[in-house]
Amino acid sequence: MSSMGSRGLKVLPSGRPGRGRLYVNLPDGRAVAWYDRRANRISVLADERREEILTALRPYLTGTVAIGPPPVPTAGDLLRLSLPPDEDLAPNRPGEAQLGALTYGTAGTRARHRLRQELTVRQRMGEVLDALAETDDWQVLHSIHAVADHLLIGPPGVFCIRTVQGRRQRVVIGDLLLTVGRTDPTPDPREARRAAAHATRALATPVTPVLAVVDATRLEIAPTLRDVRILTPATTSTFLTNTPTTLKPPDVEALYTTARDRRTWHIQPLGA
Repeated sequence: MSSMGSRGLKVLPSGRPGRGRLYVNLPDGRAVAWYDRRANRISVLADERREEILTALRPYLTGTVAIGPPPVPTAGDLLRLSLPPDEDLAPNRPGEAQLGALTYGTAGTRARHRLRQELTVRQRMGEVLDALAETDDWQVLHSIHAVADHLLIGPPGVFCIRTVQGRRQRVVIGDLLLTVGRTDPTPDPREARRAAAHATRALATPVTPVLAVVDATRLEIAPTLRDVRILTPATTSTFLTNTPTTLKPPDVEALYTTARDRRTWHIQPLGA
């Protein structure tokens, strides 16, 4: 989502569309204002551009909007304001890589069918997580390249989520391998652990590996599998509600601010 205002001002979301703040940026990426949709308030950083800012934001405003200087910024605010738009992962959609390949790629028919299947399961799980993140307690990021299909941060901790296509078949998950129907086993449990270990190093906090299985007719999990959590779209809310709280709201916000910066993930992978 973006909108060009007068003299090149650009409106960009701070997170998923319809939620969070809208930032008004100059062409070089510097913020001059933001609109907090929850508080229905515009915080103006460059008062001499007030009319331009209002013009750029007008399509998004509802009701009576308060306008004024920003409140004293938190550490998270300062980090967000200094984050170049190209480095911000918050606007990423579920299945961003698959969407890009389907829109701009030259894959053949079979590959495009596989991409559409991958996109569908990521979008299904993404919808569940986005609904959860409508509350103030949770934050979610999608499509962190080579790390996670989804990263969920909330009171119970940080979860690095890898999606699995159930393909309306039986899914069997062991300590090391995962099997869908009669296809060859795949190392999804090991890959989930590797991704969570990478995220733990990048964020300097414990991260739980998760496999999210979408559209399985039956799910069998080895009783010895304890470190990798298994979810489905239907069980996500119950699982997270029943998981003990480990993070306070400021911790969630700080980790989200760090995680949304693409440069956070530019660390040497384990085993490299």
